[in-house]
Amino acid sequence: MNVLDREPAALLLEDGTVFRGQAYGARGDTAGEVVFNTSMTGYQEILTDPSYRAQIVTMTYPHIGNYGVNPADVESAAVQVAGFIVRDPCALPSNWRSTQPLEAYLAEAGVVGMCNLDTRALVRRIRVEGAMRGAILSGEAATDEALAARLAHEPPMEGRDLVGEVTCAAAYTWTQPVETLKGELRAQSLPARPANPYRVVAYDFGVKHNILRLLVSHGCEVTVVPATTPAAEVLAMDPDGIFLSNGPGDPAAVDYAIENVRALVGQRPMFGICLGHQIAALALGAQTYKLPFGHRGGNQPVKDLRTGKVEITSQNHGFAVAPEGLGPAVVSHVNLNDNTVAGLELRDQQLFSVQYHPEASPGPHDADYLFGRFTDLMAERRA
Repeated sequence: MNVLDREPAALLLEDGTVFRGQAYGARGDTAGEVVFNTSMTGYQEILTDPSYRAQIVTMTYPHIGNYGVNPADVESAAVQVAGFIVRDPCALPSNWRSTQPLEAYLAEAGVVGMCNLDTRALVRRIRVEGAMRGAILSGEAATDEALAARLAHEPPMEGRDLVGEVTCAAAYTWTQPVETLKGELRAQSLPARPANPYRVVAYDFGVKHNILRLLVSHGCEVTVVPATTPAAEVLAMDPDGIFLSNGPGDPAAVDYAIENVRALVGQRPMFGICLGHQIAALALGAQTYKLPFGHRGGNQPVKDLRTGKVEITSQNHGFAVAPEGLGPAVVSHVNLNDNTVAGLELRDQQLFSVQYHPEASPGPHDADYLFGRFTDLMAERRA
């Protein structure tokens, strides 16, 4: 679409700052917590990651949409973001895998967005003032008064349980493994599938598809269960291990999950990612807190304190675990940008978790060992 043909659009932040640009994606209005992601690629995975529920995502890289979208790169069954902001959208993608332009994909999903605004100024505002709620309106109706009225209905992220909006309605089995692209060779081979696969129950707090693929590729039979599934019901399935998935919202608000995980600690090997990491920490007695503007991008350095190695990781979270109150658990990984907790483990109870996304592969395979660690723990329990 030509820039001259676009409708006007505006974004109002809760501190009163207004950014004006042009409509992108669906037309209408939306609201959510305005955050930014520093990744240069992977916008389709970002859009479909349930962890971004109720958030308006701003891409810091200016040129977005150049390789289009395709059905294989989705991380869930739907687009999850509340809104999408880019500086310079590409209307004519060029990639052999592309099935449609990004803007058409957003419009079909009903995602309201903006383009052709100063995203550098917006990101700087968030960096200085912190992530905050915002509202977007497109068309001539995008007056300051209308924006303020839309924003007034958006609740804050603190204390908000969004897991119920993204978890599955009923348990299901996931069988799809990791698949390579046509002609692609994976830089790091996956382990041979065992004759007797490990039975894993995965709590769906907003799980990404590639996590499930990697579990299968590492020799697991995966049963995905709703976030509210009681601990006793999980144990009745007699799994070899329990996985705690990523997801959106304030971890402290997901009290039912914290209670269930507390009852499961020590019962089976347990592995948590992102929200699952935070829920595990809360179950152990730790506290979580909201970060000023979160960690969202594919270039976050994390140090494994056991080995001293540094991993380049993909991250997407607005809350973090406080290092105090972990009891017998120890911090296993730290974020080298700000020294926040990026992993923990409780060795005698066969529990470990990380704050980042090993399945997103920005390293690209720096963190694959975590899935192997999980299967090793399950093998120990079987022995």
